[in-house]
Amino acid sequence: MVLHCYVGSRQPAARVRPRSSASSSAKSGQLALRPRARSSASRFCKVRPAGSPPARHPGEVRVGRGRVVPLRPAPRPPLPARGGAWACACALSGRACNLRVGAPRPPDSRSLWDTRRASPGPEPGLFFTQVPRASHSAMKSGIRVALVTGGNKGIGLAIVRDLCRLFSGEVVLTARDVARGQAAVQQLQAEGLSPRFHQLDIDDLQSIRTLRDFLLKEYGGLDVLVNNAGIAFKVADPTPFHIQAEVTMKTNFFGTRDVCTELLPLIKPQGRVVNISSLQCLRAFENCSEDLQEKFRSDTLTEGDLVDLMKKFVEDTKNEVHEREGWPNSPYGVSKLGVTVLSRILARRLDEKRKADRILVNACCPGPVQTDMDGKYSIRTVEEGVETPVYLALLPPDATEPQGQLVHDKVVQNW
Repeated sequence: MVLHCYVGSRQPAARVRPRSSASSSAKSGQLALRPRARSSASRFCKVRPAGSPPARHPGEVRVGRGRVVPLRPAPRPPLPARGGAWACACALSGRACNLRVGAPRPPDSRSLWDTRRASPGPEPGLFFTQVPRASHSAMKSGIRVALVTGGNKGIGLAIVRDLCRLFSGEVVLTARDVARGQAAVQQLQAEGLSPRFHQLDIDDLQSIRTLRDFLLKEYGGLDVLVNNAGIAFKVADPTPFHIQAEVTMKTNFFGTRDVCTELLPLIKPQGRVVNISSLQCLRAFENCSEDLQEKFRSDTLTEGDLVDLMKKFVEDTKNEVHEREGWPNSPYGVSKLGVTVLSRILARRLDEKRKADRILVNACCPGPVQTDMDGKYSIRTVEEGVETPVYLALLPPDATEPQGQLVHDKVVQNW
């Protein structure tokens, strides 16, 4: 890694390299600032990766990989320090810039790097850290990107395959298991396709945020999101019903919701979000009590209200009162009903706050497909099952509908 220290003008004034192991005063992992040129154009030193855009603020510090690294002056020439702080190597008329940077703060929409002055501590010095926002030098400018969760097999893998062929941009295949995800990528590469891979466990919020940071760094956002990851217990599975309800709801509804919460702010104008639902959500809805049906249909139902309903279903199964409370005997169906209603709520919110961006959010039913989840005796091939998800993901930029709908065989379902 090479960093340049800029003084006033944009000409490099000092070069930053890792210390050589031969240096008598070097310590493992430290960086040394060595003088290269002098300028009186400014009193401030700006340290940044070589080739990156100019710093926005005097004393701004940038570094990759999100690591916090102390900078120390090289042993020669001797550099004066103020207030006990370590000084930068670009001395100006015998003075040094003396920057100190404190702990990182959460990223916001205006700032990429956190560069706050810290009060002197027991070991004062210059510290810098990366916060997860997109860097112009790192971002693949102008490249569109589509992402599919649960893309290592079945419907997810088939969606990735079709997007690699039809989508004008890069496609990211995600999977919880790294080995299986990479094997799926190799399978597609053998077919002449070129998806990328990134690990994602939708039950793990940190895993979702790591993916979010990757997308910001590499692409500055996201164009197409297909939420396919999900689970279903077999009919003959002996797992107690309330545990099936809790586990299924955690992944299918709450995991999908967490992905939407973290990634929807990244969706670019004319972006598309496709949430894979199921025809079982319609059966579950029909088997709900009239009171529950009215709540699910309500245009005033909020995301918080929906979350409370999903939690209540799980709690009612634990207390063995779910039937009395009007719920059906289908954890999978109820979880997908939640995903379908969530899609409508998110679409309504986007229409309120980002209508000009024409971002479309829909749920869809692939139908009974020959996969590990639905069984090999299902009536549809995987290729037939992915037609609707891919259709929704590739809606033209000027499309305004469907929006917030449940779509099956490219037709909006009324329920």
